[in-house]
Amino acid sequence: MDFVMSELSIRQRYKILVSAITPRPIAWVTTLGTNGVVNAAPYSFFNAMGDDPPLLVLGLLKDIKSGGDKDTATNIVETGEFVVNMVSEDDAERMNLSCVDAPRNVSEIDYAGIATAPSHVVAPPLIASAPVSFECRKREIVEIGPRQLIAIGEVLVAHVRDEFVDDAERLYFNTPAMRLIGRMYGPDVYIRNSDTFQMPRGSFDPDHLHAMRVAKKGEGQ
Repeated sequence: MDFVMSELSIRQRYKILVSAITPRPIAWVTTLGTNGVVNAAPYSFFNAMGDDPPLLVLGLLKDIKSGGDKDTATNIVETGEFVVNMVSEDDAERMNLSCVDAPRNVSEIDYAGIATAPSHVVAPPLIASAPVSFECRKREIVEIGPRQLIAIGEVLVAHVRDEFVDDAERLYFNTPAMRLIGRMYGPDVYIRNSDTFQMPRGSFDPDHLHAMRVAKKGEGQ
């Protein structure tokens, strides 16, 4: 079945995207407002987008009721700083609590009982229990459409908790032990990153290409 996106409602387009593009990593973003309130909110329109400079990208949807920017977007635009914290299974419940639509003067850090630690170079704090945290500075804000913007951040400092570093010199991390979670389809479905398989990347083989062309030619006869 084909779906022409321009013929669908916003909600229908959203459902197609989040139902098909899975799993999605979760950016548990901490920001600091100009009012001094620390905000924490999870976003699954998120990923790494480069290494020179090292970039993270957040897709930030606007508030459905007011049409304005939510706290995270407001704080990034106004201060230019944010921290992306990865979410482990142990933090799932606190992460979920931080999803609530809290008033701007209420910190999700307090509401969800989230422990924090100071960052090195940006003002927003790290989430202390996160296996990995990335201190970021805004590189660019791209406002696309009436209800969304894209925040591109440069990673200034990456924090990996010591228990997940197997070899610091060679940057070998015990990623499975981090027990990270991601978003799946629907509003309440998550996935554990514990079921993996290996598939080594091959090198180009001209003989394989020739065999595929011969097979394709044979199918056409």
